[in-house]
Amino acid sequence: MNWKKWVHITKLDPDRQLDRDAIETVATSGTDALMLSGTLDVTPEKLAVLYDCVRDYNLPIVVEPAEPGGARFDGMDLVFVPSVLNASHPRWIVGQHQRWIRDYPIDWSRVVPEAYIVLNPASSVARVTGSDCTLQPADVAAYASVAERYFRFPVVYIEYSGTYGDPAVVQAVSEVVSDARLFYGGGINSAERAAEMSGYADTIIVGNAVYEAGIEALTATVRAVR
Repeated sequence: MNWKKWVHITKLDPDRQLDRDAIETVATSGTDALMLSGTLDVTPEKLAVLYDCVRDYNLPIVVEPAEPGGARFDGMDLVFVPSVLNASHPRWIVGQHQRWIRDYPIDWSRVVPEAYIVLNPASSVARVTGSDCTLQPADVAAYASVAERYFRFPVVYIEYSGTYGDPAVVQAVSEVVSDARLFYGGGINSAERAAEMSGYADTIIVGNAVYEAGIEALTATVRAVR
């Protein structure tokens, strides 16, 4: 499975509801993979329910855990594990990961580390991690260089969860990242936004649009990056 060729990922939140018809439309939309991920109130039970809804489609399934206990491997193709580089506490950079490795069995062949840079102060992930969201494009680009050049992260993820981000930030990061895969997520709810951000990012992540703008918006974003 070559995840580095994915250009469109749909993020589904285990704590939010979609009916079966909507899930089928998502899974057959042309998106490259489904990412099961959420920041708040994601329990193993909710994750299992969502996985059962999507597992029969011929589509890669990734889990992106918010905490160590959510990093399940059974049935998942990959586990994308975020480190929030601009978090205010080291637990979100390495502490949670140390606990994960200490307490749980790890299938390293299915682990993909992500260097997150969180930039929407109103988002749940920013509040939970205490991320510094006042960064200028040059600051974000410097974080991205540290992620790729120093720590060798295979993914740099610019996360504006819940709002549409600044294309200048994503452009600045694209100019310094060459080996890592550049992900962008946040506020992509139209073909126009998908096209704009995919002009800089290697892969766009569409999440909230599925629940708020409708399935038609998701399919439009898929068409835009094809």
